[in-house]
Amino acid sequence: MRSFLSKLLRTQPRGLDKMAEVIEKEVWAEINCLSCANCCKSMTPTFTKKDIDRISAHFDQTPSEFKEKWLEKDRNGDWMNVKRPCQFLDKKTHMCSIYEIRPSDCAGFPHLSKKRMIDYIHVHKQNIEYCPATYSMVQKMQLKFSEK
Repeated sequence: MRSFLSKLLRTQPRGLDKMAEVIEKEVWAEINCLSCANCCKSMTPTFTKKDIDRISAHFDQTPSEFKEKWLEKDRNGDWMNVKRPCQFLDKKTHMCSIYEIRPSDCAGFPHLSKKRMIDYIHVHKQNIEYCPATYSMVQKMQLKFSEK
């Protein structure tokens, strides 16, 4: 699947974004993200300043207190969870305890509907390992291209 995605990146076929848009609808008709939580168990979102401000206010903390307790900077200078699984994943229900105010990276995950798929090939390569929706999307794209 990774080599297929690399080939898409090299060839940049016409109609790729439109195809991804159609396939995404099929994927979400089959997969319920809330029953999985693989992303929460094995990955960490990037927290933007807006995310940090919003979530820290929810916990009645300053942004600095929130970062000190829950986050660390990665090698790129991005704010990430200190631990995995995500500290906000309820261990009993496997549901996000801050779902309504979750980071924008979580809300957009797995980023299937980004306007230019080519710009997110590197993300999809990573996510096929963790995300059934991404896996399904890439699988369906492979089938569509093999039919051509």
